[in-house]
Amino acid sequence: MVATLTRTEKRLTIQTADIADNTTTIRSLDWDRDRFDIEFGLQNGTTYNSHLIRGEKIALVDTSHEKFRQLYLDTLMGLIDPQQIDYLIISHTEPDHSGLVKDFLKLNPQVIVVGAKVAIQFLEGFVHDKFERQVVKNGDKIDLGKDHVLEFVNAPNLHWPDTILTYDWGTQTLYTCDVFGMHYCSDDLFDINLSEIAPDYHFYYECLMAPNARSVLSALKRMDNCVGEVKMVANGHGPLLKYNVDELIRRYRDWSLEQTKGDKTVAVFYVAGYGDSDRLSQSIARGITKTGITVQMMDAIGADPQDVRELVEHSAGLVIGMPPASGEKAKEATTTLSTVLASANNKQVMGFFESYGDDDEPIDPILTKFRELGLSKVFPSIRIKDTPTEVTYQLCEEAGTDMGQFLSKEKSIKKRKSLDSDLDKAIGRISGGLYIITAKKGDIKGAMLASWVTQASFEPLGITIAVAKDRAIESLMQVGDRFVLNILEEGNYQHLMKHFLKRFKPGQDRFEGVKVQDAKNGSPILVEALAFLECEVASRMETPDHWVVYSQVNEGRVSKPDSLTAVHHRKVGNYY
Repeated sequence: MVATLTRTEKRLTIQTADIADNTTTIRSLDWDRDRFDIEFGLQNGTTYNSHLIRGEKIALVDTSHEKFRQLYLDTLMGLIDPQQIDYLIISHTEPDHSGLVKDFLKLNPQVIVVGAKVAIQFLEGFVHDKFERQVVKNGDKIDLGKDHVLEFVNAPNLHWPDTILTYDWGTQTLYTCDVFGMHYCSDDLFDINLSEIAPDYHFYYECLMAPNARSVLSALKRMDNCVGEVKMVANGHGPLLKYNVDELIRRYRDWSLEQTKGDKTVAVFYVAGYGDSDRLSQSIARGITKTGITVQMMDAIGADPQDVRELVEHSAGLVIGMPPASGEKAKEATTTLSTVLASANNKQVMGFFESYGDDDEPIDPILTKFRELGLSKVFPSIRIKDTPTEVTYQLCEEAGTDMGQFLSKEKSIKKRKSLDSDLDKAIGRISGGLYIITAKKGDIKGAMLASWVTQASFEPLGITIAVAKDRAIESLMQVGDRFVLNILEEGNYQHLMKHFLKRFKPGQDRFEGVKVQDAKNGSPILVEALAFLECEVASRMETPDHWVVYSQVNEGRVSKPDSLTAVHHRKVGNYY
């Protein structure tokens, strides 16, 4: 069954289908959504999947995004009387899955809400009414009858601190919410075309799960111990996994093992459910992993002191989110922070960010204690005075990238020195022009010096640009994003090259002191450039350390017709 709601230039539809014995999925299809958080440009929209399991008792796994309120509730009531539902299982409380919990509780105030301890605490914060609850931990079970025995698997930090997975022993279906999902919207209920969905599946992992690779491996180990054979993965985003279950779970394991192979780790401490600590820490972690450095995240609340000590002792960097200054959480977080201090050493680097809670502990006294131990601060402390915006999250990602690049600098230098073969010298003879990419999306602006640029098509006019994965501008060059390619002039580029090659502090204005004017697409045009092209990203191809971005050219102009493009020659091909 499919229900549809049309809004201005947006398509929202609902798809329902029976996927196993007494099991129905309700998929909210968001066809035209083009961005999911700052790092997520969506090429194929997304879905929010909810699932109904009917035994002698009935369970609903997750709800939907609030934008689907009427569509979802009408569809649900067409399938079942909400008051017949005994359990509402919350896989995690991120709003795209729990956005209609409050609405559902009005329809059925007697339902038992099932979730991890942290999830129930989060729900109390936004439901503001009493509700029946059942806290579950790893290995706990609920018997619905008719062979539907549900077993729960703790999966914290995938990618939310309160995540649980649910395994139905009767149908061998694993309900995973964000885990094993993808932002991919189509009429296909299942993963019938692996090659078509594979890029989105991997990109989703890179953005959401790679910063928590150690937690992925821990969750996979718990799955091996707690659940039987998985015949189907009923995820929260994209098509459900039925035809490639083993292969796609294996990819998570392989990617996570690769992600944790690095010889350096950064520990990121945050406070779950306090202010914006969760999402801010995720953005910093995302920036770090873009550089190939391993990240391990830890909730300062309820952390075992021995686990904290072991993590800190084997970490090269520490990132700490400010805890609350008062209340029960403050006591627990202070204990964790004291353990971090006692375990830190002067060979480590550090960074701090405010959580934008009601009463953040001040940064400076804690920073001073770490400095007295000899730790170096890599990025300026992130002090948040207003509600976090996309600019804030971009600042956090850039701060994380700075820390990752600092920690990998020595390794990069050694690699460059060791790779000086005839092959490297031959590749270095491939010349390129000199260009500066400039982009603006909302209040966020970015710029990057580039030389790996080439025309790629005549009709439509198109170009490709290779963008390193750890470049800050990469998150502004998702499918559908617009930018300007500024072409530099031979003999008149050194000052612009010098300006855009320098290291900018996280959040710093890249265009300060540079003459610019606005392009039609809103991005900055460098006034001193030889020519410019206004472009829109049409597709992206992943390589091991770059994204190859294919873009359609919509506008362009040459300011100096008799001048030539600046050309860049390299001695070797293993670095710029």
